[in-house]
Amino acid sequence: MTRLLVVLDVDSTLISQEAIELLADEAGSRDLVAAITARAMAGEIDFAHSLADRVATLAGLDTAAFDRVAPRIELTRGARELVAKIHAAGGRVAVVSGGFHELLDPIARDLGLDAHRANRLAVADGRLTGNTTGPVIDAEAKAQALREWAHQFDVPLSHTVVVGDGANDLKMMALAGLSIAFDAQHVVRTAAHISLPERDLSTVLAVLGLR
Repeated sequence: MTRLLVVLDVDSTLISQEAIELLADEAGSRDLVAAITARAMAGEIDFAHSLADRVATLAGLDTAAFDRVAPRIELTRGARELVAKIHAAGGRVAVVSGGFHELLDPIARDLGLDAHRANRLAVADGRLTGNTTGPVIDAEAKAQALREWAHQFDVPLSHTVVVGDGANDLKMMALAGLSIAFDAQHVVRTAAHISLPERDLSTVLAVLGLR
């Protein structure tokens, strides 16, 4: 049996930014999108509705924007060390994101993640339509991803660890054996088993006894 499964949120957890805000920079809607994101992460508004409202502002953006944005995405300090040491200990690392596969896929390959899941943006004639396609990765979808990966990797939920920062992480955190709030919203800090205020993912290793 795999010793451990660690599942992380992506935006403002695995990476330093909110990826949709980088795309919104390209579309000229950064301020509006950032304001909606902040309210969604604090649990003030429904995530699926907030996602639809934010993605709508990207309508007409060319798909080359993914390549323009990708170099601006920064891994959070300690991310590589976290993944490497969990793997060295025989564990698995997966990420689930309310962001987008188009930006997450290269990161997942680079880090050698064991699984990853995100939303997909709808495209027509080389431009974003302002909609997503396929299932929306909201709080319930994140919880379902944790269940599926725990089964896939033969890890009991009691041996799973979830690291997140926003309200849409709460359902999967409630299922995990250990939930870690990472530089998180107040609603997440109060619900998690442990709160880590420092933006360094290697601090998770100390909690897990791997540092």
